[in-house]
Amino acid sequence: MKKTALVFLWILLASGISACGKQASAEGSGSTVTIGVVGEAQEMWGPVKEELAKEGINLELVTFTDYSTPNAALAGGEIDLNAFQHYAYLNKEIESYGYEIEAIGDTFISAMNIYSRNLTDVSQVQRGSKVAVPGDASNEGRALKVLEAAGLIVLDKKAGDSPEAADIVDNPLQLELVEVDAANVCALLPDVAIAVINCNYALDNGLNPGKDSIFQDSVDIYEGKNYVNLIAAGKGEADNEVYKRIVEAYQTEAVKEVYKEAFKGSYLPAWE
Repeated sequence: MKKTALVFLWILLASGISACGKQASAEGSGSTVTIGVVGEAQEMWGPVKEELAKEGINLELVTFTDYSTPNAALAGGEIDLNAFQHYAYLNKEIESYGYEIEAIGDTFISAMNIYSRNLTDVSQVQRGSKVAVPGDASNEGRALKVLEAAGLIVLDKKAGDSPEAADIVDNPLQLELVEVDAANVCALLPDVAIAVINCNYALDNGLNPGKDSIFQDSVDIYEGKNYVNLIAAGKGEADNEVYKRIVEAYQTEAVKEVYKEAFKGSYLPAWE
């Protein structure tokens, strides 16, 4: 009888400990949340961590060196959240590996702007001008969307957010696309009228995405969320109160300011 009572008491205590842990997680008091990121440039999380710390939520960044690991780590329960990818990548990972993870909040898109050595506005582009764009399918599709938003070409609406050169239905200035590796587009700036350049390569080549471009990318250019980066959690965790609070703390003016100052306009907020 005593043994049975002790076992029952142990079960109650174990249940109580579990319940307390969940309650702490829900309220945020004294909880630690690990979030997987890629690369060392994570200044945007500074104001987020500072704000959450006031509420007893300790946000711990776990840095990965490649893009193939954070989703596996999240699906395997090694980390609580991750923030390193856009929707197109997440959807492909889920399709390929069957990960039970999902987006719980939007963060930014990486700006893909138009630059020029000789022009100050896209209205100055002349007939027959050469336009340098990344040659890979994903980046070229985005570059074409940016060129369309700038009023330089018209794309077939059926192509959505991933058009190809063959989807150009109107090219009034008879622009000539020069397709090269994304990393080499900047090198062509002296030889073309304009170039559509990924923000990371723009920064690597001394360009300021927020000031030096003659036309800026925008979240509104795209119909869907393929290129929007996100915060991901395990399947069914979207209603976790602590996770929801982390998303709220991220989607603030303070983080926008970090985008503008630390990243020179490379990242554009995508939650509005």
